[in-house]
Amino acid sequence: MARGGKAFKAVAKGMAVVASAAAVIERRRRAAMAADFHESLLLAAPAAAELPAPLPAPREEAAPVAAAAPAAAVPPAASGGTGGSHGHFGRPATPAEAVPWSLRVAAESTWRLLLLGAALYVVFYIVDMLRLVAFAVLASLLISALLEPTVSWLRRHGVPRSLAAGGVFMSGLAGIGLVGWFVVWQVTTNLETVTSKVKAGVDQLRDWLITGPLHLTEQQITDFANQITKAISTNTEQITSASLTGAQIAVEVLTAVLLAFFTTFFFLYDGERIWNWALRGLPRHSRYAMAGAGPKAWATLTAYVRGTVCVAFIDAVCIGIGIQLLGVPMALPLAVIIFLGAFVPLVGALVTGTVAVLIALVTTTPWTALMVLVVLIAVQQLEGHILQPLILGRAVRVHPLGVVLGVAAGSIIGGIGGAIVAVPLIAVTNTVVTHLRRRNEAGQAVFTALEAAREAATRAPAPPAS
Repeated sequence: MARGGKAFKAVAKGMAVVASAAAVIERRRRAAMAADFHESLLLAAPAAAELPAPLPAPREEAAPVAAAAPAAAVPPAASGGTGGSHGHFGRPATPAEAVPWSLRVAAESTWRLLLLGAALYVVFYIVDMLRLVAFAVLASLLISALLEPTVSWLRRHGVPRSLAAGGVFMSGLAGIGLVGWFVVWQVTTNLETVTSKVKAGVDQLRDWLITGPLHLTEQQITDFANQITKAISTNTEQITSASLTGAQIAVEVLTAVLLAFFTTFFFLYDGERIWNWALRGLPRHSRYAMAGAGPKAWATLTAYVRGTVCVAFIDAVCIGIGIQLLGVPMALPLAVIIFLGAFVPLVGALVTGTVAVLIALVTTTPWTALMVLVVLIAVQQLEGHILQPLILGRAVRVHPLGVVLGVAAGSIIGGIGGAIVAVPLIAVTNTVVTHLRRRNEAGQAVFTALEAAREAATRAPAPPAS
């Protein structure tokens, strides 16, 4: 926490320095604009012919006055070129004018990007401090996007709002509980069989190390096992602290799950009022734009969640059937694990499917494990080339490279939770930005049409008087 406080202070000091530099640059730019304005006024001064005529003078003084008039009519700025009254010929009036326009644009863009980067750093720092709340809210948004269409359908058919939200929420909670119970039941049922097969696989590995190409001896294997035991005994404190950390993480996960359930119910029950309250917190000129972007973003999120559930179900069924036909134990629990992992697009099913490969390796033969890997790769190709474009292509227009980079960045920032929410966040952001850009383009087109109509009306001849 102390390190985070120092980092926050450093970011604050950096933002202050950048802000002061931006203020200096802005003052110099305004001074340069003022100098350009005054110089343009001097250059636009009336010529000698437009000056008032001199008073009549005697004949002998007419020639000197006439000769002096053109010199007096020349503005001081014109005699010195572009340098002004205080500069030389060809030299700009201010140092800011000597800077090329492209360099000015680059400099102003740079300090604005620095301010934006510092602001994003502060936002990510705050989200990291409140990651428990952030992940709970994001998870509740994903669950609400999956359940909200059912709530809307019930309300359209006359079911009260509280009853519809409560019934759908309890049904979803019961479904999640049944899935968890099924996985635990299958694992405990097949645990003894898998344990015996794992022991047999370890014995086979030991025999292969002795009789195989490595030609290890019993003494070498025993020494290696003793070293592992010694390392475990000498690192008891680290293991204990890791277990304590694991217990703390378990408590945090349980808290996040309860908070996500609580938030999901209120999103289903009172989502419209929560959205209207959030809109009232925005500036007045931004409310109309976000009021139009919000429903589009919610539609994109809903389509993404439903499509992801469909794709994950197909992946789990295909891989589960494959590993069941290959004789791998615990095919149904592995299919459920693959279903949960498939919520991370493109790579989730493959990563969770490696558990099936490992179980096949220790319980069956290496050839069976290789076939399981082939099934995983085949289903992954089916997902990437057919399922994703067909089911999610219209709703979520994100390039596969953007998906992979988003998943990688999300996993680095927030672990498994960050990898799950990265792609829907990218999809929703893309939808909002596209809507705002089209809205601005439409507004500019309407403004241009109105200006053209106004100019045409002013140029049109007046109707003849009756």
